Amino acid sequence: MMRLFRNIGYFFREAGKVLWMNRLSYIFSFIGTVLVLFIFGLAVSGWRISDQFVDMLQQEAEISAYFEENINIPEAEKLVDFIKTIDGVWDARYVGTDEAHHRMEEILGDEASILELFEQNPFEAFIEVRIDLDKMDNVLEQLKYLKGIDYVRDNRDILEQLQGIAQALEVLVYLIIAAVSITTMVLISHMIRQAIYQNKEHIYTLRLLGAPNRFIGFPYLLVGMLLTLLGGILASISIVYLLREAYGQMKGILPFIPLPALNELAFWPVTSIMGISILLGLLGSLFGISSANKEKRS
Repeated sequence: MMRLFRNIGYFFREAGKVLWMNRLSYIFSFIGTVLVLFIFGLAVSGWRISDQFVDMLQQEAEISAYFEENINIPEAEKLVDFIKTIDGVWDARYVGTDEAHHRMEEILGDEASILELFEQNPFEAFIEVRIDLDKMDNVLEQLKYLKGIDYVRDNRDILEQLQGIAQALEVLVYLIIAAVSITTMVLISHMIRQAIYQNKEHIYTLRLLGAPNRFIGFPYLLVGMLLTLLGGILASISIVYLLREAYGQMKGILPFIPLPALNELAFWPVTSIMGISILLGLLGSLFGISSANKEKRS
């Protein structure tokens, strides 16, 4: 191991010679690696954004419990206090008719004038209940049979659809990881085998001089690592730039949606790209070296 570190300068010079000898092939391989890793980064970014968005909606998940007409405000407040004790309920509060009317005005915006057509306030008072989605069934079951509650309105369908989208994106990311891994490993191993074949006379000379296989193969390992590492860096820079541009536009178009910090959004795709680029560069190079050695022995 110490010998490898002492000869690190030699290894980098040899790696540079290998890259220069096949520069055109390596340029196209590098471009292909960048594009593959960029697609991988896009998939990870989409998955993380959708996952965080669903988590945010889950934390703000609410259901509305409407009570019977003969329930007055003090009795409704007692219901609120009891609902807060139900397992899976984070908070509950009484929403009066005036507040319900005001909320609808905010939702309608410029179209709120249509509410003036009603002589009386058409909205009912209700209890706003923030819940843990994992315990939604338990909460709904208890509210359904709670004395004084007429009916309960929830947004389960929308949340389940969002969860389904997030799960589908997660499966897509796993498929892309598999495709990226196979493509990159085949590409790198093929380039390493080609480089070893073109330098077979130089390798034969080193063996005659008594150089061990790990000494001979280390420059080719560096070649594969450099290709994927530089490709990962360029793909990461492209992902960060794309996220920054998209983040700015989302802030302008949807200012009412609380987006996570840009650094937090960029962290996962960048670390994933760099991690998988180093791993695939190492594995692809080792596979190329070992397969080339097997061919020579056969």
